[in-house]
Amino acid sequence: SSGIGKCVAMDLACRNARTILACRSRERGQAAVEEIRAATGNPAVVLRLLDTASLASVRAFAGAVLREESRLDVLVNNAGVTGLPFAITSEGLEQTFATNYLGPFLLTNLLLDLMKASAPARVVNVSSFRHSAGTADSGFLTGQRRPGGYDAAYNSTKLMNVLFTAELARRLQGTGVTANALSPGVVSTSIMRHFSCAVRALVSLLRPFLKSAEQGAASTIFCAVSEEAAGITGKYFDSSCRLALPSAAARDAALARKLWEASERLTGLTER
Repeated sequence: SSGIGKCVAMDLACRNARTILACRSRERGQAAVEEIRAATGNPAVVLRLLDTASLASVRAFAGAVLREESRLDVLVNNAGVTGLPFAITSEGLEQTFATNYLGPFLLTNLLLDLMKASAPARVVNVSSFRHSAGTADSGFLTGQRRPGGYDAAYNSTKLMNVLFTAELARRLQGTGVTANALSPGVVSTSIMRHFSCAVRALVSLLRPFLKSAEQGAASTIFCAVSEEAAGITGKYFDSSCRLALPSAAARDAALARKLWEASERLTGLTER
């Protein structure tokens, strides 16, 4: 409903695509829908409520999409929070890891059959250059273990996004569905709202040097719709829309498989 996500939705709507905004807040989401409809003249912009921190919400959202939509050409996983305190959800998951990684993991898997039927289709996972400072430990997902260091939870979720992308692409070979991850760069959005006043004040001072949300959305839009990205899969793009090499941990295929299997168990996908 704001930031990069809204800019991406605006671009897709400008291309006359039926565009679903998946938002946690009905009020902010509806305001974004109305703004995009007015700006683009595209009436096929709709709101669906989704809280990726809740697996129940993810399943309800995916169920609605599968019932109501005949095709799905592009899925953009853009959910991202940072600066939240350590907390365990009612489903036994750590809230930052659920929001940024595990919810999108489940959502993508629930929608894959529809995307395969719509092929060629694209999964786009918004990561960050900060994935290189992360650690992919499945114990973080349930709070059994906690990452150490400044903003370590966010960094680790972004590494998990890249690992998920690589393993997803491997599993999707030959289906016509591609999966890529990207960094939007250092962007001026509301993502820092949960930090202390001191941190937010520092970010405000740096704002003139940060990318706007529109500029930050460029690499997501590139992966979602550009002809240049067609057929490319399992890759990582930098904020200038160039192929880049992610960190050594992000290129660890065994780690990606291990994380996938743990994520399947935690989301109940192994029981399907």
